[in-house]
Amino acid sequence: MANEMKWSPSEKAIARKAFDLALQREFEAVIQEAKNRVARIDEPSKLWELEAYLTRSRKKIDNRYDYRYSMLPLVFTNLIVEGRLSLEELHGLGEDKLDYIRRGLSLAEDWAAR
Repeated sequence: MANEMKWSPSEKAIARKAFDLALQREFEAVIQEAKNRVARIDEPSKLWELEAYLTRSRKKIDNRYDYRYSMLPLVFTNLIVEGRLSLEELHGLGEDKLDYIRRGLSLAEDWAAR
C-alpha cells in the first residue's frame, strides 16, 4: 500500500524536513557516543573498538534511512518507535500516510507488550 501513495509537493517538503531532523538527531547521538569513547581510549585496542562502533553506526544509519517515497511511511514508523521522531513532527502529511504510520505504531506496541 505504501508504494501506491501519492505525495504532494507540500507532503514531500514535510517528509524531507522530518527525515533530515531525525537523521541529524541520529548523527548527534553517534558523535556524542564517539566523543565519550575517545575520552576513554587508553590503549591501542580501544582505537579499533571505536572504529568498529563507527562502522556499525554507519551501516545502521545507511539501512535505517531510506528516502524512497514508497519506504518513507515505514521509515517514519521505525524512527518514531526508536525515539528519533515524533508523530507531531509529521503534521501535514496526508491521512493515508499518517494512518499507515499509526497502524505500524499500533503493531509495534502490540509486539512490545508480548
